[in-house]
Amino acid sequence: RVAVVGAGVSGLTATKCCLDEGLEPTCFEQSQDIGGVWRYTEHIEAGRPSLYPSVISNTSKEMSAFSDFPFPEDFPVFLPNAQLLDYLRRYAEHFRLWEHIKLGTTVVSIRKHPDFATTGQWNVVTEAGGKQTSQVFDAVMVCSGNFSEPSLPLHCFPGIERFRGQYFHSRQYKHPDVFQGKRVLVVGMGNSGVDIAVEASRVAAKVPLPSHPRAWLLSRVFEHGYPWDMVLNTRLMSLIKTNLPRPLSWWLINYKVNQRFNHENYGLQPEKSCLVREPVLNDDLPSYILTGRITIKPGVKEFKDNSVVFHNCPEEEPIDIVVFCTGYKVSFPFLEVVRVENKHASLYKYVFPTHLQKPTLAVLGLIKPLGGIMPTAEMQARWASRVFKGLCQLPSQSVMEKEVNEKKKNQVRWFGLTFDEVLKTEWLVYLDTLASFIGAKPSVLGLLCTDPWLALTIFFGPCSPYQYRLQGPGHWEGARQAILTQWDRVLKPTRTRVPAGSSSSF
Repeated sequence: RVAVVGAGVSGLTATKCCLDEGLEPTCFEQSQDIGGVWRYTEHIEAGRPSLYPSVISNTSKEMSAFSDFPFPEDFPVFLPNAQLLDYLRRYAEHFRLWEHIKLGTTVVSIRKHPDFATTGQWNVVTEAGGKQTSQVFDAVMVCSGNFSEPSLPLHCFPGIERFRGQYFHSRQYKHPDVFQGKRVLVVGMGNSGVDIAVEASRVAAKVPLPSHPRAWLLSRVFEHGYPWDMVLNTRLMSLIKTNLPRPLSWWLINYKVNQRFNHENYGLQPEKSCLVREPVLNDDLPSYILTGRITIKPGVKEFKDNSVVFHNCPEEEPIDIVVFCTGYKVSFPFLEVVRVENKHASLYKYVFPTHLQKPTLAVLGLIKPLGGIMPTAEMQARWASRVFKGLCQLPSQSVMEKEVNEKKKNQVRWFGLTFDEVLKTEWLVYLDTLASFIGAKPSVLGLLCTDPWLALTIFFGPCSPYQYRLQGPGHWEGARQAILTQWDRVLKPTRTRVPAGSSSSF
């Protein structure tokens, strides 16, 4: 029996993977519906993610799909949140997950069973309708995410206590109406920060955006109009990035991302240390800088009563509203055995706590891959469910701890805080690693002998998740066809008009 905490992306695929392995999952979801971060609500619900209605996925549908359930071909290439939620509902319906999900049920605590050292079991206390229930489970999958508890480090911004304007965390943002005619400062140049700055600039009087040199700015529309991740996340590109000398690899990435616009000319050039960090995805920012709607500024030095002072800028900038897009805290209030320090939990391969006597607890989705989170969480769940079943073995505790400690060294400072970069990883390499654990990593060389066209498509084309269903446990008969028709599903929703004389084929 497996307890699954949360019915978002990770929780749904965890439930499905448990069923695939013949385990008995029970998925507990505190709200009244599935979807997690992708379920929009106008009001902010305590303990669950909150998003603004204009949110669109940063990864394309072919690179975001669960590996045995492609998106409908008529869905747009990048998904508005409502359609992504629709996809999750279809997934739950198709694989009959609903009967294993208990809505309106909060997980209050997860504690080791008294005989944990021999059984690896857990006491799970849940609450529904004001009544608490305690049950014993053989394993636990924590899929509650890390977008519920906002991080608002006000102590890192001198003078904020005397600022007379309005300020709030991006979690509270819903609509740009609040910015009408105002001078708006957006702090934090991640995906949410840039999105909100762009939306605000359409109605605000002025929008300065402090830029710390931390990431490349990419457009969803990449070379020749194709999705960015289908161009960059290929086995060929991964091989080049991981095997070239670092300076040469840096030059290649620098060349690729500067083809659309020169980052240095826009004040956005990142430092070399940003080579493997998560890119910022936004299609509008460069044109909004060109038209003066948004002004890129240095970092915030201090706040005054009605203004802000930037580093290396002597004059004050009048400000009415500040939006802090400063991320979220990682916490598991119901779970004592997972230690979180500086936003980092000691998890082997971002999944298993290293200090437990029995590998019967897995944390899914606590990772920032340079690619789709859905196939990543799915691969984690496929691996974890086979570990629970005893089909896969973990290394010794000392080996796992050594690897985790090595990753802890990769930390940076941002906004005066230590924000760990440990959660960020090379997407394809990570998927291949976990796939090799369960015997699902595709063999390009082997396919060259038996199916050369498929082998070439896998190596030179995008690393779509269907590659991990070609062989091994969970083999899916439709995987080959899904790979060979992936570009058809990309072009289907865009070729809604075929000019006379052009080819109507995809």
